[in-house]
Amino acid sequence: MELKDEIKLPAKLNYVYDSLNDLEVLKICIPGCEELLENEDGSLSAKVVLKIGPIKAKFKGKVVLDLSGAPNKYALSGEGDGGVAGFAKGGADVELSEIDNETILKYTAKSEVKGKIAQLGSRLILSTAKKLSKTFFENFRKHISEQTH
Repeated sequence: MELKDEIKLPAKLNYVYDSLNDLEVLKICIPGCEELLENEDGSLSAKVVLKIGPIKAKFKGKVVLDLSGAPNKYALSGEGDGGVAGFAKGGADVELSEIDNETILKYTAKSEVKGKIAQLGSRLILSTAKKLSKTFFENFRKHISEQTH
């Protein structure tokens, strides 16, 4: 499953990029995030509670960031184990461009689920993934707006 979208942020590119790498900002913006920690190898460990249809699951996962295209490109990949609820893995490619002191953030996110969650059907999973992505980026835009005004 793949999701694509674009948002405009009222801040310079470097500020947006730095915010995407700030654990406290990410923790505030990620829906259901209870914990986000940096590991010794530079990867991130997360605990996230999600409700997908009738299933509520706590995922423990690991996220790896690829900052080699910084500050204009940013990629992440991760996987999470929801115990009996199932398993999820995915990633996102983010592209940043600055126009008139604002930043355009384009992203393509991919995800895959297995286990009980996968049995809920692709339509429900897709709508939940879209909702979670939209919520994250709305939270992120709100945070950026509050910090720059």
